[in-house]
Amino acid sequence: MQSALILGASSGIAQAFGRLLAERGVTLYLVARDPRKLEAVSADLSARGACLAGTEVLDLNLHAEHAAMLERAWAALGPVDLVLVAHGMLGDQAACEADPALAMELMRTNYAATGVLLLHLATRLEAQGRGQLAVLSSVAGERGRRSNYIYGSSKAGLSALLSGLRARLAPAGVQVVTVLPGPVRTAMLAGRPLPPLTVEPELVARQLLRGLERGAHTLWLPPKWRAIMAVIRALPEAIFMKLKF
Repeated sequence: MQSALILGASSGIAQAFGRLLAERGVTLYLVARDPRKLEAVSADLSARGACLAGTEVLDLNLHAEHAAMLERAWAALGPVDLVLVAHGMLGDQAACEADPALAMELMRTNYAATGVLLLHLATRLEAQGRGQLAVLSSVAGERGRRSNYIYGSSKAGLSALLSGLRARLAPAGVQVVTVLPGPVRTAMLAGRPLPPLTVEPELVARQLLRGLERGAHTLWLPPKWRAIMAVIRALPEAIFMKLKF
């Protein structure tokens, strides 16, 4: 791998992943919404020896800006070996239930805006004829739970979109990877009680990189979530409805 585009570069997992790529000498193009966070991330990666082809401040919810941003990224990097999409938000379930406008914002960020971005990326990677497209979805999308079904439904839609894109792009030599992390100690969980089995972003980043290197199409991170979610998916609805998590 020689070049990578990281979208949502200031997220905790993306930062940790960027450090791994910097250590390997991969040329990076970083996109994030918050200019101060992006500057801090780029400074950190530069200090670790990263080769930065460019950085760009952009709110990825502005879907009309996607095509121009990708044009600039491709021009800076040349062929892009890897795209990591780490755009998303957790939201507050109770607030979303009380104000559906907040739920719409969450769904727009996690599914609609990200989906439009992925369609742009698919066209570029298909024309390029190679590359990897890794996208952060969530184990929460595998079954709607009482405590976070709005967030989970947005990630379920994203995972379904990725499944279709994987089938579309495989003949062109493009690998689409659905990444399904469990709880990760990032800014998303700041100020909230940490759920059981919460892990550090550095662990998720290492496992993500290993999964990409072995050509996986779906990554539960850490891998034990694959078995956990298999059990949760298999629970009869009558039992699942009684669970309070």
